[in-house]
Amino acid sequence: MIIRRAIESDLQQMLDIYNDIIASTTAVFQYDLHTLEMRKEWFAQKQKEGFPVFVAEENNEVVGFSTIGAFRNWQAYKYSVENSVYVRSDLRGKGIGKLLLKATIDAAREMKMHTIIAGIDASNETSIAMHKQFGFVEVAHFKEVGYKFDRWLDLKFLQLML
Repeated sequence: MIIRRAIESDLQQMLDIYNDIIASTTAVFQYDLHTLEMRKEWFAQKQKEGFPVFVAEENNEVVGFSTIGAFRNWQAYKYSVENSVYVRSDLRGKGIGKLLLKATIDAAREMKMHTIIAGIDASNETSIAMHKQFGFVEVAHFKEVGYKFDRWLDLKFLQLML
């Protein structure tokens, strides 16, 4: 397993992972699938803002990806970032998410960020447990802020002080 910086040729495989997550999980509070053009715009924006995107690669295939980005878009939040970690459905539970999360934490430290916030569906016990293994603590629990798959979803915020 290799964790490396993403390049543009990774975007289709990253898009496939992301769209599967939109279609089949509550990890992303989205309904509509994304297009390759949307993923290219997202990647260009990450590069413009200086935020890293990492991929997990195995046998020349992208099997997961992670990133950090602005927590909120106001100037005083510039030392706070939000992380995202996504793993291909058939490979979840094999430690790939941990490798990707470590890369984003290390990058945030190198960028002199002060804190990382993770917004996680409250029922996603696996993701919550993984973040807690890295020292994230729960700081907020928002009730019924999302609606997907005919049910209300709670959202937890976990935070890691760097």
